[in-house]
Amino acid sequence: MVDESPFPCTLLMPFFYTIHLSTSEEVNAGLQGSDVGAKVDALKRSIVLLLNGDTAPHLLATVVRYVLPSKEHIIQRLLLLYLEVARDKRDEASGELVPEMILVRHYLRSNLQHPNEYVRGVTLRFLCRLRDPELLEPLVPSILANLKHPHPFVRRHALSAMSAICRLPCPHIEQEKLIPDAPDLAERALAVEHDPAARTNAFLVLCDCSHDRAIAYLLANAARVTEWPAPLQMAAIQLIRRVYSAGNHLLRSAYTKIIISLLSAATTAAIMYGCACTLSSVSHAPTLIARTYLQLLTSQSDSNVKLIILDRLRELSSSHHYMMVGFTMDLLRSLAGRPDLDVRRKVLELVVPGLLTTRNVEDVVHYLKEEVYGVMGSVFHIARDEYYHMLIRAIHVCAVPYPEVVGPVVHLLWGHLRYGDVASASDVVLFLREIIEDKPLLRSSIVSGLIGTFYKIKESFIFSCALWILGEYTLSLCEVEKAIAAIKESLGDQPFYADSEEIESVDSSKPAHPAMDSDTYTTHSAATDDSIYTSGVFDYRQNLRALIMSGDFHLAAVVACTLTKLVVRLQEVQPSKVEANKASVEALLIMVSMLWLGKSSYLPHPIDIDSYDRIVFCVRLLCSTDDDHSRKVWLLSCRQSFANMIIAEKKFRQNEKMKVQAQSSLTYPDDSIDFYHLKSRRGLDRLELEDEVQDDLKAATGESMKGADDTKKLNALVQLIGFSDPVYAEGFVTVNEYYDTVLDITVINRTEETLHNLWLEFATASKTAVVDRSKKYTVAPQASKQIQANIKMSSTNVGVIVSRIFYETSDAMEPSEVILKDMSISIMDYMTPATCTDVAFRKMWAECWCKVKLKVNTEHHDGREFVNFIIKSVKMPCVTPLSALDGDCGLVAANLYGKSVFGEDALANISVEKQADSSKLSGYITIRGNVQGLVLNLAHAIIATQQITVDAAMSLSEACHEY
Repeated sequence: MVDESPFPCTLLMPFFYTIHLSTSEEVNAGLQGSDVGAKVDALKRSIVLLLNGDTAPHLLATVVRYVLPSKEHIIQRLLLLYLEVARDKRDEASGELVPEMILVRHYLRSNLQHPNEYVRGVTLRFLCRLRDPELLEPLVPSILANLKHPHPFVRRHALSAMSAICRLPCPHIEQEKLIPDAPDLAERALAVEHDPAARTNAFLVLCDCSHDRAIAYLLANAARVTEWPAPLQMAAIQLIRRVYSAGNHLLRSAYTKIIISLLSAATTAAIMYGCACTLSSVSHAPTLIARTYLQLLTSQSDSNVKLIILDRLRELSSSHHYMMVGFTMDLLRSLAGRPDLDVRRKVLELVVPGLLTTRNVEDVVHYLKEEVYGVMGSVFHIARDEYYHMLIRAIHVCAVPYPEVVGPVVHLLWGHLRYGDVASASDVVLFLREIIEDKPLLRSSIVSGLIGTFYKIKESFIFSCALWILGEYTLSLCEVEKAIAAIKESLGDQPFYADSEEIESVDSSKPAHPAMDSDTYTTHSAATDDSIYTSGVFDYRQNLRALIMSGDFHLAAVVACTLTKLVVRLQEVQPSKVEANKASVEALLIMVSMLWLGKSSYLPHPIDIDSYDRIVFCVRLLCSTDDDHSRKVWLLSCRQSFANMIIAEKKFRQNEKMKVQAQSSLTYPDDSIDFYHLKSRRGLDRLELEDEVQDDLKAATGESMKGADDTKKLNALVQLIGFSDPVYAEGFVTVNEYYDTVLDITVINRTEETLHNLWLEFATASKTAVVDRSKKYTVAPQASKQIQANIKMSSTNVGVIVSRIFYETSDAMEPSEVILKDMSISIMDYMTPATCTDVAFRKMWAECWCKVKLKVNTEHHDGREFVNFIIKSVKMPCVTPLSALDGDCGLVAANLYGKSVFGEDALANISVEKQADSSKLSGYITIRGNVQGLVLNLAHAIIATQQITVDAAMSLSEACHEY
């Protein structure tokens, strides 16, 4: 709840659903009883009521009368908690302390003089949380008397209470009158105390009372500061940081010496970290700071500590980049301790490419290569594979600006095509595809390695990319013959099945093979009748054959295209026409076998039309001998298009980098500085001067932009109840910058009597339990009340908020209830743009189980215009390259990706085609995700967005018709 009261909150408690939210009357009845258990339960209920915003009038008098005299230990502890959160300590009319607080003050004084040191210490600790100077002033002598108590537990809390009193703002009582000799008492305690916690508290009292005397004490004991206990050293570091940030730079050299001495003798990680953070603001010694951070990074085992240190190192790298380059290998060595995956990711992001130079790039790549070897030799694990994926990506980033380091690391990538998962193997093959175009000198080694690893590939997408690389970049006669042989070996003997197998699969009532009972299809070679399963062991050299036999005809079309390119190139480089014709006939046999397989009843589904047309086109090209133009297109144009795409992507990344740099705020030496107090006041009266001050304050605090926000709020205002009801309510829902759902509801009392205990309850449509409950108000006749609430939402319950109003009148025995109109929340307020690679998108698309398919219903006539319209509507950027959306083929397919503020992924695919007869767009929008509520809400938002365009077009056509 958004509390409008000025009372500070010093106690945070979870909401216990087991504790029923009782009324003040029930709590009073429990407190007045004699049963200890009932009294404890009533005290807990009263604390929960006060924390939830209930005023609970006259409850303090009941507590003082029936609870204060109790000697039970648990009741005494709960009593202190109650007094900490109680808000009726002062009279609302006069502002003075209520008479009951006199008894509370006497109770606290007696506790401060109690013979039990634990009671004294707990009471002193409670006094640190009080904010009433009038209540604390009579207790000061008792607090100071505890400074001489023999037990250190009492003395340290007495000093803590002194520190809290010194920090307390006293508008009615001057601070010096509460503890006038606080600095003297603190110095005396520092001189005689031996307890580390008590000495630390005494030093904090000295810092709060007098900065000058605290600095003088620190400088006088600078030689012995390394002998101080760790808490006192931390207090000294905080004092130096506070004083220096306040503008006192006169003693910077002395501060630096103290920090360096503490750093050299530091025994705890907290001291080292505090010294490093303070040195970054006090001294110009970035090397020492970086060395300290790196020492902490390698010595600490907590992942959260490592992440914080890495953030500090990133800040240091932005301001002292050239210095941090020298610590690049030290940063990488922090990976040796097998830290958490998030720590590894942050280290790699900090080093690559931020700290790469021509001097250290070879060492960095060598270290990353050793890490890859170590990961490949470890036991398979999901985190291990993801770390492998990050290492490959880091090597990729290193290779792009420094091509000379690619050669030594190319060979270690081949094994990942076999052992890695789809995402990391896809990164490897796409990386090789880009490198082989950018670095022609590595073409031969990449092609040779790919041919040697070809039979080890298992995934269809990896096969497609590898086949494309072989078809485009195998240029010499030896390479072409090896590539054709590798493909033929992976495909096996032709044709793919025998006629007898088709007859058996059609006529037999049972499956011809035992494996078909489990929805898997065995594959046999018809020519030799040898199964690709040999004695129950799968022949890994025929992975490509198994994928095609399983019905992957898209891969079959890719095989046909690759064989066509290789045969056409072989005809150019092979001097023997007989060998070239032999290779052409073998390629035609493979293509015809794939067409025969696709048209047969051996598989449960036939070949698709696109793949069939593609293979037929390859057959026609190989059969024709005079189509030189088509052969030129196949050998040159495809590769040139890919090169153009690589150049376009580089330009796009460079332009985006330049945009980011241009958006950064720059200050030039000749820019003018506007000092308001130095402005001339001639011609301006006092009112104009005050207006300028307010304008500056609004501009500084952001209030100058609230006009547009107010307009949006008025447009989103919803009437929640009818005008004839005794209580009128209206409100709106907003989502602030922290993505909290804020409900702003105005309640108007339309009756002629006062409404007591008026409160609101809120819940979401997906939950029957109350999500939040406002505090109780008293609304005068014809008066209004503004009520705000924060609703904790998730993607599963975003949509509708239901609410009710309860109130009491003087003539009614039970509270009256009014059900309000439901308020809607748009999922678009919770969506944030995100980016991902094409491989990551495919992986998430395959893993997302929730799917919704929508039919396109729009009046747009251009496919790309429609895609941009959906992108703006759902706040999900397009991850498909812009070059893939160019052209005028009438078909547009785009992938969108976004994340909700709750961390869930949202994926969408738009596939639209322009109809030839009506020029309208038809197609589907597919949405996928792992959270059903997110997917359904996105679907509803897209449906509503499309309907707006249709309604607008219909209104326009009707207007034109009437005209």
